[in-house]
Amino acid sequence: MAANTYLLHGARRDDVVGKEMSTELGQINISDEVIAAIAGMAATECYGLVGMASRTIQDGIAELLGRESLARGVEVKLEGDEIVISLYVIVEYGVKIPEVAHNAMGKVRYVVESMTGLKVARVDVIVQGVRVGSVGRQKD
Repeated sequence: MAANTYLLHGARRDDVVGKEMSTELGQINISDEVIAAIAGMAATECYGLVGMASRTIQDGIAELLGRESLARGVEVKLEGDEIVISLYVIVEYGVKIPEVAHNAMGKVRYVVESMTGLKVARVDVIVQGVRVGSVGRQKD
């Protein structure tokens, strides 16, 4: 039986993320870019988030990222055998930021853990900006 291991892209084999599982089917590698994309998509589904922001602010202005580059607004780090996710977001003006952040934390943790099988130690939310209305989203 071969051991299934979850590895972040670019990680050494001894930097295993999550838990090792023995099965005859083989090994599964999940890149940090995939985890970041999953986290970004989950976060943007949350009420009150306009979108993901670039991790760097230029001239005090946060760049709103498009759907194709959501992962640029997410940072994935190893902490032991668990992952830590940092979300860089832009919130909608008028919402309760702590409530929106709490909802995003819960949703991202649930979605990442259920899709990847990896344990999420924590989800940090860094608010990079505030926008009036849901810029980039279609209203129904």
